[in-house]
Amino acid sequence: MNYFEKLPEGCIFEIISRTTPADAVRSTILSTGFKFVAKSDEIWGRFLPSDYQKIIDRSKLPLICNTKKELFFSLCDSPILLDSGRLSFFIDKHSGKKCFMIAARKLEILGSDDIHSWQWKKHHESRFSKVAYLHAVLQLDIRGKIGSKMLSPKTDYAAYLVFKLGRRSCELEYANSIIRFVKYESDTETEEQANTLKLVTSAKLRGDGWMEVELGHFNSKEGSDGPVEARLFEMKRSSIKSGLIVEGIEFRPKIIKCRASEVDLKF
Repeated sequence: MNYFEKLPEGCIFEIISRTTPADAVRSTILSTGFKFVAKSDEIWGRFLPSDYQKIIDRSKLPLICNTKKELFFSLCDSPILLDSGRLSFFIDKHSGKKCFMIAARKLEILGSDDIHSWQWKKHHESRFSKVAYLHAVLQLDIRGKIGSKMLSPKTDYAAYLVFKLGRRSCELEYANSIIRFVKYESDTETEEQANTLKLVTSAKLRGDGWMEVELGHFNSKEGSDGPVEARLFEMKRSSIKSGLIVEGIEFRPKIIKCRASEVDLKF
């Protein structure tokens, strides 16, 4: 006997609404009642961030979707540009948490105003209008800040440098990385705790054709305020570096996602 079939629809709704999008899809195999509720527009409205409309309103391009479920998957699969194209927003498909990528143009990059050090160019694979090309510098220092209240609360986040390597890249094997809450931690305090990063060998290929390397992780505790800063840098000047192409720094939940064979998040 399938006892799930006897549960009232309201009870099923409460159960599913307190799970994640991935769990909602898995629940459809339990009973026809679960499948009906898991497809409802009201359920997918619960999985959208509470401030999703305010975020969408910051985009210049219209986002037309007929249902909340369609909107949810659109925001998962197709990041939208905000704030004159200097910020990208999308939703993590498995958790429903908010994700942002700060464009290179909005990052603090040491020497970026010197055309002999950095150059700004278009890249056909970038979601942003321009990316940063490293021509030649003695010291890397790239910072990206995001307001902690913009993120989903009580969530473990990680920050990633999103980049490519040019044909003539050199001296980019190692760097340092840190994450800090700007309001509570100084540069000096965090530099002493910086991680050594293997920029090239630790990088992973992304689905959009770019590479990424984790800069660190933190928890967006509810009630915390002020920006969180992710930083890639070098403690000392060394040899001349070149060939790094920076698209941005991405903040997204640090979640171990299930294998694609275990669940397909589409009905």
